[in-house]
Amino acid sequence: MNKRILLIEDEKNIARFIELELSHEGFSVSTCFDGREGLQKALEENMKIDVILLDVMLPGLNGIEVCRRIRSHSQVPIILITARDAVMDRVAGLDAGADDYIVKPFAIEELLARIRSILRRTAAAPESRDLLKYKNITIDQAAYTAYVDEKMIELTKTEFDLLRLLIENKNRVCTRDHILERVWGYQSDVETNVVDVYIRHLRAKLPDSASTYIETVRGVGYVMRE
Repeated sequence: MNKRILLIEDEKNIARFIELELSHEGFSVSTCFDGREGLQKALEENMKIDVILLDVMLPGLNGIEVCRRIRSHSQVPIILITARDAVMDRVAGLDAGADDYIVKPFAIEELLARIRSILRRTAAAPESRDLLKYKNITIDQAAYTAYVDEKMIELTKTEFDLLRLLIENKNRVCTRDHILERVWGYQSDVETNVVDVYIRHLRAKLPDSASTYIETVRGVGYVMRE
C-alpha cells in the first residue's frame, strides 16, 4: 500500500512541485495550505498518515504550534520545512516534537531520503510508537484501548485522550487549561471544571488505588508521577 503523506505548505507552487514529485515516487499526498486546516486534517486522519511535511511559516497557525498540537495527540512522524536562516525555528520545531527538518531551498532527492529514513525508523520500532506504559497501565494508541495488568478497561474517547495525555506528560504537572486545550481542542468552549469531572470518571475506572496514579496538585492541575 502506498505510504500516505500530509503536506502542510502555504506556497502553492512549492506545494504542487512537492506533491507531483512525491506522487511520482509512489506516495499518496494530501495537501493543506493553512495551519488550522492542516492541524484539523492531521488530527482527523491520524491513523491514515505515515509522515507529515510541515512548513513553519503558515497562515492561520504557525508550523511550530501545529507541530506541538499534533504531537499532543499523535506520534506520527513530522518533518519540518524551514527557511535557510531560521535556526531558532528548527530548534523550536524539534523541541515541539518534530522528528527531522529540511531547509529551503532543498533538492527533492534530499527530501525523499529524509522521508525514507523516517519510514525505516518507524517501521523498525512499531511498538515504541503505539504503546505507552505507566506502572501497570498500558495504552495501545493504534487500537485506542487501555489495559491495567493486561485487563482491558472501558474508556470513552475523551477519557482515553485524558489518560494518554497524563501518561505522555508523566512527572510533569498538566494544568487544567493545558488539559482542556489538548483533550477538548483549541476551539472548545468547555469550562475548565469539566476537567475535574473527567478526572473523577477516569479515577473511577482505574483500580481502587487510583490516587496513586493521578495526583491532584491543588490550584494547578494533575500529574502522574513515577
